[in-house]
Amino acid sequence: MAERVLIVEDDQPVRRMLERSLAKEGFEVRAAADGAAALALSERSTPDLVVLDLTMPGLSGVDVCRRLRQSGMQGGVLMLTARDAVEDRVRGLDAGADDYVVKPFAIEEVVARLRALTRRGEDRSTRVRFGDLTVDLTAGTFARGGGPAVKLTRRECQLLEMLLRDPRAVVSREAAIERIWNGAAVENVVDRYVARLRRKLGDPPLIRSVWGVGFILGG
Repeated sequence: MAERVLIVEDDQPVRRMLERSLAKEGFEVRAAADGAAALALSERSTPDLVVLDLTMPGLSGVDVCRRLRQSGMQGGVLMLTARDAVEDRVRGLDAGADDYVVKPFAIEEVVARLRALTRRGEDRSTRVRFGDLTVDLTAGTFARGGGPAVKLTRRECQLLEMLLRDPRAVVSREAAIERIWNGAAVENVVDRYVARLRRKLGDPPLIRSVWGVGFILGG
């Protein structure tokens, strides 16, 4: 099955060139001229890969990338940027981009990087383990000690994933709100979701509070 690629580029000639070229390479291509249209398209059918311009009117590429990741999009994101400054690349990567190409670019490089992201995605495990806990990020379920799978809500799964990605790091309330609720939530919403996770995960407890900072995995 062909990989579904979403192109998000406000420059019409560049967008059309990418559409034609990637379609010839066997990708199933959709395109959007701005961030809002891209998010609407991704809600109807989640893309496998995204080619995303960094600088666009309205929603920037960073904003779009962050929202795609918050919605649960797991595929590779290739950022296009006319800026080769380190801080611009870092902004994109911090928002969830996997790679970047500087404009002007050769289409062969874009195709090669998309192929590499496809291979990386095939190798990336969706199962994460911590002690006797196994979480299936794709299915949104967890199991403990060989027990049955228990369903998580999308936001419960996102919060648990944040804790699991680096079990030694404290996840602050601010970081969780920014990533999961797009910055639009009251601070105690994280405490409520942590309480829900603790009830679902059961004993022995896995999530520990760090006073005045946030939460961390551990006994």
